[in-house]
Amino acid sequence: MKKTMDNNAAQGSSMFLFLMLFMVLILFVMPTLGPILGVYFGYAFEPLIGFNGQYPILTLLLAGFIVVLFSSLLTNFFTKWKKMGETQEMAKAFQKELAEARKSGNTNRISKLMKMQPEIMQRQMEGSGGMMKPMLFLVVFIFPIFMWLRLFLGSLPHYYFTVPWASNVSLFNSQILFQTWLWLYLVFTFVLGQIIRQALKWVSWSDWWINTKKRLIPSRS
Repeated sequence: MKKTMDNNAAQGSSMFLFLMLFMVLILFVMPTLGPILGVYFGYAFEPLIGFNGQYPILTLLLAGFIVVLFSSLLTNFFTKWKKMGETQEMAKAFQKELAEARKSGNTNRISKLMKMQPEIMQRQMEGSGGMMKPMLFLVVFIFPIFMWLRLFLGSLPHYYFTVPWASNVSLFNSQILFQTWLWLYLVFTFVLGQIIRQALKWVSWSDWWINTKKRLIPSRS
């Protein structure tokens, strides 16, 4: 029991430290460093997907595709989907058993289940921690791309596009909270991200990938 509590404390401290670093990066580092990195990112991205400014929507979508692919691969590398799935099922079963025990007034069963709770919480923290590890790397990679896209689109001689229900739609019109180009980027990356992450998750769960990993990474035993 004491070992479990120590592990929980260590996990909690690591998570708190990670969140603190993440907030410092977002609030203090990237607002200054991001635009500088955005200029340097432009040296690589503009010749690759800039198309001399002739196809701004295609540039926007390709930038989103690169970000989603990179972030999905990185997240998939750090996340153990099978272990996470087992943990989620275990947590659901635990909550169901606890609810039934409380409903029936079975205090002995409740006591036993509550002793198991720290272990369940530790497993959940381990699972979520795997998904959060790549966030620091992703912020350094994604934020400058936003900076470059804004500079790139703003420098174009024309930044209007046509949709079936309207013509001459400006990329920089403010729609509700964000400008149009950012809405396009967010919607596209959300949909594409779901597809890619589900595909990678399915591959990670498959026996083919498990057997492939065993061949690529021999056991140390």
